[in-house]
Amino acid sequence: MLNSTRLVTVAAVLALSVAACGSPSEEVAADGGGLGTAQAPVSIRVIANDAFAKQWQDKLVPEFTKKYPNIKVTVDGVPYNDQLAKTMLELTGTTATYDVVLADDPWLPQLAKTGALYDLKGPELAKWNDPGYDWADFNASPLAAGEWEGKQYAVPVRSNLLLMFYNKSLYKKAGVTEPTAQTTWEQYFKDAPKLVQDTDGDGKTDSWAVGTYFTKDPLTPTVWQTVLNSDGGKILDGTKVAFGTPAGVKALQTQVDLLKYAPPGASTYQFNEPLEAFRQGKTATMFMWGSVFKGTAVDKETTTLTPEEVGITTLPAGTTAPGAHRGIWTAGVSKKSTHPAAAWTWLQWVTSKQGEQFTAQAFGTFPARNSTLDGTPPAEWAEPVYKALKEGYDVVSKGEMWRPRLPESDAVQQILALQTSRAMSGQATAQQAIDQAAKEITDLLKSKGYNQ
Repeated sequence: MLNSTRLVTVAAVLALSVAACGSPSEEVAADGGGLGTAQAPVSIRVIANDAFAKQWQDKLVPEFTKKYPNIKVTVDGVPYNDQLAKTMLELTGTTATYDVVLADDPWLPQLAKTGALYDLKGPELAKWNDPGYDWADFNASPLAAGEWEGKQYAVPVRSNLLLMFYNKSLYKKAGVTEPTAQTTWEQYFKDAPKLVQDTDGDGKTDSWAVGTYFTKDPLTPTVWQTVLNSDGGKILDGTKVAFGTPAGVKALQTQVDLLKYAPPGASTYQFNEPLEAFRQGKTATMFMWGSVFKGTAVDKETTTLTPEEVGITTLPAGTTAPGAHRGIWTAGVSKKSTHPAAAWTWLQWVTSKQGEQFTAQAFGTFPARNSTLDGTPPAEWAEPVYKALKEGYDVVSKGEMWRPRLPESDAVQQILALQTSRAMSGQATAQQAIDQAAKEITDLLKSKGYNQ
């Protein structure tokens, strides 16, 4: 069940949505608010995740301002767990604070359903299109994260995939062959005991095989979801539960079994803990979002490792394909904005070839454009990363490896998170957790009018 805090938040969003229905949106000037002048600049605000909002404000905005000095951009950071609710309130409210809003991969349908986002390929914004903005250059997989019911409501601003990091030095010390895209889960578990080792010879284990998400978190189920997908399974088939099967139980049990080869206390791992363990050389592999590569293998302020020590590839393969999981941050323009021309100009620049190359160079952000992926990487360390990313895009596209795509996807993921944590903590078997999650999600979707 969803916790009481979340129910209150959802109720508040729904209440405000109902109150906003029928309220006419403010008329937008024919020039879309214009792009400003030196004497009268225009201002726009962007709501972003606080994990990267400050980077954008400090480095990305000044770069944009070089080309568009009369558009003043403010980027506000919001904690991840608050962002969806705050963005929903923004889009369903009667007044607008933000001109550009961001969506994590599974949120886009819910935000689009408000009717408060522009179709970026539609006629309303066409008059402000940059002639050099090349839609065809986007890789299809990240671009699809911003689509819903045939319309392009958002474009990728920070592409990401769940991938497998491995410490080459620890693999060598254990005498284990480095993993590849062809490494299976069977082979991985055969190697895992060898990767739990004493690296300094003092007779005590000081390095383990794996770190990843294990405790209750909306992102924790993405690991076993990826296992399920790599075996050809799905969470949902349309709007019907499809994971309440032996394949679903097997996938969840795979993630539970990883705990046997993880550091003590790993059952409490969310995002930061496995990251820190890997960066300190305490784990040989890490199943984590690929965008952390630069901070894990390059930046001396955050890691003890070097690019030569860190490999990256897709997750171990199942019976049908290697594993990966799409996690794309996309951004769209609010219809409540009084400056849609400036907002769309900002968003086009950020996701243009020039903007993407800047973010790749400055932040190590993963690209969504084929020209960037196929071009000269911003640094030598990025070459194998881009290769893994292209392979991963292909894998997720073919296997539909992403969280559910429907307006209720966040609620679905919260149920999966709770039941996954029960299995991880030993409060339930994998079978019990899968059965309960399948029941709750079926009931949820029926209550929303699906599958009647």
